Amino acid sequence: MPNTDDKIQESLGNFTPYEQGKGEEYMSDEMLEHFRQLLMEWKQQLMEEVDRTMHHMQEEAANYADPSDRATQEEEFSLELRTRDRERKLIRKIDQTIDRIDKDDYGFCDQCGIEIGIRRLEARPTATLCIDCKTLSEIRERQTGI
Repeated sequence: MPNTDDKIQESLGNFTPYEQGKGEEYMSDEMLEHFRQLLMEWKQQLMEEVDRTMHHMQEEAANYADPSDRATQEEEFSLELRTRDRERKLIRKIDQTIDRIDKDDYGFCDQCGIEIGIRRLEARPTATLCIDCKTLSEIRERQTGI
């Protein structure tokens, strides 16, 4: 089963990784625009998937006489709705990330303030923690169950 990063990369599709110019400042205007475009394309793909799901559910909604057929259809719809709910939350997170770009507060760790890094942000454009802080957060989470 693919992990979350694989799903993100798959949904982002093929993009050209950002190549930082020699002497280019971290989170320059060009770099910020690269991530803004990446996020906008990702959001558009997610919204198109929501539309497809709505149309699919409207077209496939049938009142089956057989309880087993009805139950199967309801289970399929339930799974699709859970997936769309996760995507809806992700769209909200993408919007928050775009807002951070607009406020010039993107690309730096919320906990320690260091650069998150271009490759990490391309793998997970909504990341707010550097890899070290994220690792510590996950360890704490496993230990405390919070």
